[in-house]
Amino acid sequence: MPRVARTVVLSEHDREQLENWIRAQFTPQQVVLRSRILLMAGEGKEDLEIASELEINRHTSSLWRKRFLADGLDGVWETMSGRGRKPSYSQNKVAAMIEATLQTKPKGSTHWSCRTMARMQKVSPSTINRLWQDHNLKPHRTRNFKLSRDLKFLEKLTDVVGLYLNPPEKSLVLCIDEKSQIQALDRTQPGLPLKKGRCGTFTHDYVRHGTTTLFAALEILEGKVIGQCFPRHRHQEFLTFLRRLDNEFPEPLKLHLVLDNYGTHKHPKVGLWLQRHPRFNLHFIPTSSSWLNQVERWFGELTQKAVRRGAFVSVAELKQTIEEFLAAWNEAPRPFVWTATVEKIMAKLERARQTMDELKPGWFERKKRRKRR
Repeated sequence: MPRVARTVVLSEHDREQLENWIRAQFTPQQVVLRSRILLMAGEGKEDLEIASELEINRHTSSLWRKRFLADGLDGVWETMSGRGRKPSYSQNKVAAMIEATLQTKPKGSTHWSCRTMARMQKVSPSTINRLWQDHNLKPHRTRNFKLSRDLKFLEKLTDVVGLYLNPPEKSLVLCIDEKSQIQALDRTQPGLPLKKGRCGTFTHDYVRHGTTTLFAALEILEGKVIGQCFPRHRHQEFLTFLRRLDNEFPEPLKLHLVLDNYGTHKHPKVGLWLQRHPRFNLHFIPTSSSWLNQVERWFGELTQKAVRRGAFVSVAELKQTIEEFLAAWNEAPRPFVWTATVEKIMAKLERARQTMDELKPGWFERKKRRKRR
């Protein structure tokens, strides 16, 4: 007695999903074949007919009919254990390559490249590239980092993070800093414009036409920025900027200013002015902790999008560009949302201290003791 194939019933969602997989450019061909089998089975075709049309064995059609009835669409993408390409290298070899990446350096260089590591391990550069991608290793990249040795680090950190996460009522929190020595650089030749297949260019050399300093205050709730350029960054300019903030935000609104420890911010004349204006409350971040001042992030936006690629024939043109960027930003301001708690920050810093102590035992504590003296 001949076998009768089990009936496959496809819902509208099942049929639509199978058709999408068939049309998709990056769907594996084995999944495309399985999808075709199931669509034809859903039309009521027998395994022999499906096998004939798709030029496959009828047992393949029968297998995926059963798999679909057992697992649904989830089973279409599954691969049986033991199938597929076998690893090219043993786990011991992979572990050795990772260990070499993390714990060694090439002779005469500071870090590995795919080619130098491949020569040392006697494998292909593409193998090293895949290995590094799989394990998120990036020897070619570094980031600036420094642990603060401020004796009141935790106290200042708690104060500033508290302002970010729980701003006081009837108050405004402003992150303030100055970006000094912004250079008006003019290129020695016109740059080539962007075109298909070629990025824009600018010359490596330049003519320097002077500098300016930008004082900026970032409102953390709305993301608006108040900025003003000055030729210098002394306490006189800082007082002028404070007076502008006093006019921009009239009483009785209290102002909480987040600042770094630059001497300008602690000048005696600045202190006298603050005594006459008690609604201004200053909150100093720990030393070597500019990452805690949100306006630094905005300075990065300014540099990246308006200054770095620019060509300026005068300081006046540079200042005009900065003012235009300020105006455009404030038309659609975007606040930077602070999410890190004090506990998370301290845990991360503790891990960094432990790692540093493993590299140079006792180094961090010795530096702190010297600072106390």
